[in-house]
Amino acid sequence: MTPIARHKTAMTRLSLSRPLATAVDDAIVHTDVTVFDYGCGRGGDLQRLTELGISCAGWDPGHRRDAERRAADVVNLGYVLNVIEDPVERAEVLHSAWALARKVLIVSARLVWDAKGLNGRAVGDGILTTAGTFQKFYTQQELRTWVESTLAAPTLAAGPGVMYVFRDPADAQSLLIDRVRRTARTPTPWVSTQLFDNHKVLLTPLITYLTERGRLPRAGELPEADAIKRQLGSIARAHAVIVNATGAEKWEQHRLHRAEDLLVYAALALFDQRPPFTHLPKPVQHDVREFFGTYKQWCTRADKLLITTGQQQRLDLAICASPVGKLTPSALYVHSSALGHLPPLLRVLEGCANTFVGAVPGANLVKLHRGQPVVSYLSYPTFDADPHPVLAGSVIVNLRKLAIDLRDYRRVDNPPLLHRKEEFLASDHPRRLQYERLTASETRNGLYAHPERIGTLKGWEATLREVGVEIRGHRLYRRHTSR
Repeated sequence: MTPIARHKTAMTRLSLSRPLATAVDDAIVHTDVTVFDYGCGRGGDLQRLTELGISCAGWDPGHRRDAERRAADVVNLGYVLNVIEDPVERAEVLHSAWALARKVLIVSARLVWDAKGLNGRAVGDGILTTAGTFQKFYTQQELRTWVESTLAAPTLAAGPGVMYVFRDPADAQSLLIDRVRRTARTPTPWVSTQLFDNHKVLLTPLITYLTERGRLPRAGELPEADAIKRQLGSIARAHAVIVNATGAEKWEQHRLHRAEDLLVYAALALFDQRPPFTHLPKPVQHDVREFFGTYKQWCTRADKLLITTGQQQRLDLAICASPVGKLTPSALYVHSSALGHLPPLLRVLEGCANTFVGAVPGANLVKLHRGQPVVSYLSYPTFDADPHPVLAGSVIVNLRKLAIDLRDYRRVDNPPLLHRKEEFLASDHPRRLQYERLTASETRNGLYAHPERIGTLKGWEATLREVGVEIRGHRLYRRHTSR
């Protein structure tokens, strides 16, 4: 057999690899933890982590053979398993990396769509490339199942081909809860009261807590509680001052939204063996008691919600009734910033896809298909800056088949593009009014008279020329023609 040159697979990196960049985004990797890169190649990730002020070290059999393999809070096994041709050795490497991880192991491997256009011949369960390297390509489910069975530990999908394995189940649950928690805005005072005005600084920590959790703090949960009690008598009286000054309706909405967040989380947690009550973070235990009474009642309601996602008619009704997103005959399109505003049923549907595939890099629009359990993650890299951004790529998750498909539009001559960006956003998005003004101007100038023509880049550009206008920033201007 031709010798396999594993060292040739090491890449020169100018930015963090996708697994570590994802871990930074998820606040798993930060300046308070240590990182060990198991199979660090030429050390590009180590250099980038050091620049971020993160304590790190690494080992590689080809490039840093003499380095010490040491334990760390976070161990990264980045695209190592897929270059090992021996399945037994592959499992041994996974175990070795796991043994070094004090808090979490990040495992990543190449997926089947990476094999498209790759030249080579079949060897074992992978491909021997023309460069003399071996590559094993996984499906998302195959990778997850293999890691879990090999380590006898649950995984959490961080992204396509990227898995987290946590030592402490509570850490995994905290990340899952953060994923489904919607962004909340603190109500602003509408009734000026002297008591509220006199104690704004003192009340700020309590206001922040109420905004995030939707309930009053329990003993020990709010460090500033004693100071508030000394000035206002009790936390309950301080809460009454806040409600009187800002209005009760918004705070009731916070309670409702927090309860919905917990239901969505509990429904999705069933996929990874819903943790027992004692494995939940303490604040979440208090949340469950506050909003649902008992752990059993919480789970029962979550189970009903999850079962309903299998009823396509109910899903279609929820899609049609959604307060956010652009509804078409075939799907509902929602900007990622507005996902928390979806009805709980649709949040669970999207959460099922997210649990399966993890966070899709660059995806900022989500498409919920009607008539089938399919969720697509669409990437429009210039969504914020470009009034009509073009589609760069999509990841399509079929929940019935548990399959993922990747589509790349970056080299397409005439890619699809977006109009009416405001329709994808929640009503409180800070730039929605700006987008609405542009749409109104475009409508007045007849740019939407032939919608069948403007869905692609070339069709849109042709329409702009015919009408004699151009768009700069998010404003429309008449073209000046020379005589």
